[in-house]
Amino acid sequence: MNQIKTYKRIFLIVLDSYGAGPMEDSGDYNDAGADTMGHICEAVPELSLPNLRSMGLANLRTLPHMEAVAEPRAYFTTLKEQSAGKDTMTGHWEMMGLKTKKPFITFTEHGFPPELIAELEAKTGHVVIGNKSASGTEIIEELGEEEIATGHMIVYTSADSVLQICGNEETFGLEELYRCCEIARAITMKDEWKVGRVIARPYIGRKKGEFKRTANRHDYALKPHGKTVLNVLKENGYDVISIGKINDIFVGEGITKAIKSKSSVEGMEQTIAIAQKEDFTGLCFVNLVDFDALWGHRRDPQGYARELEQFDQKLGELLTVLGEEDLLILTADHGNDPTYTGTDHTREKVPFFAYSRKMSGSGPIAERDSFADLGASVAENFGVQMPEGAIGKSLLGEIL
Repeated sequence: MNQIKTYKRIFLIVLDSYGAGPMEDSGDYNDAGADTMGHICEAVPELSLPNLRSMGLANLRTLPHMEAVAEPRAYFTTLKEQSAGKDTMTGHWEMMGLKTKKPFITFTEHGFPPELIAELEAKTGHVVIGNKSASGTEIIEELGEEEIATGHMIVYTSADSVLQICGNEETFGLEELYRCCEIARAITMKDEWKVGRVIARPYIGRKKGEFKRTANRHDYALKPHGKTVLNVLKENGYDVISIGKINDIFVGEGITKAIKSKSSVEGMEQTIAIAQKEDFTGLCFVNLVDFDALWGHRRDPQGYARELEQFDQKLGELLTVLGEEDLLILTADHGNDPTYTGTDHTREKVPFFAYSRKMSGSGPIAERDSFADLGASVAENFGVQMPEGAIGKSLLGEIL
């Protein structure tokens, strides 16, 4: 019997929204037939992903216009989601052992209720404009000039469980935007209004055609409803480095070092730099949000494909700097099929690829029943106990 291999550093990279095809219950979420991975390949025949292909992308499942490789370098499978929902927090929390039984509330159809808006106006001192489901860039184009002229506050939602507030950095002010978002977070802790995240969306520019969102976005998420693998790692003295919005998703819980990213490309560059320069022991947990935020919600398969190609190039660079004691895991948190109807996330399985120079094998392993198998694998690797009530079964014994 082969001995389970363990690693000094684990790099867990989430390609935000890169779903691998529908789950059995996708129809319950109005997502029957959604397939982010497959439909992008179908819509963009020229898509070139040599490094993901080398990991086993087209071996994982049949993909249009993409051939499998004879000898994939990684182990691969798909993971199902046990939690109810298809949002960012639900997916990431499950990865680290938490099962969410009740989906977060959305306000996509009619915006936020008058009572919520009235309380927000009274406590912030700003009149709310917008209050509908919209693209962030489009609502700034629509209402930015009005906000600058009047001091009103742009509030909007999306297909996610989220309340977003836009503020011009030069006229509304960044600190004022953050203050209003903190008030909105407190208001939306009520059960009937509880959204997963309140997001500050700062922008610059003075007129239509010149508005541009900045990197000073800040997420005010709910705290996880229980301890996660991240907490246990930190408590036991291991490093937990977050890149991108991971720190926001977990509200800092279990994080020992947080790094913000301006883009998914920068997130990969930061990951490569850490792999090259930082001698840590523990987990580097990375979220690459642009797949979702820039292309999935906007239903742009061409843009999504270009983002994948940029990621693939950086993946090639990362693979060259990983050492014998490093484990790389690639996965996703939900789907967001850019060819599907609407603008919402899509309920899908997610891919799993695991690679290390230390591995003696590669190829397919059996489909797993929960994203939480990721966290369970991390916990087993570092010899720590899963939190009480956590779900998930380690798959370290499958990737030898």
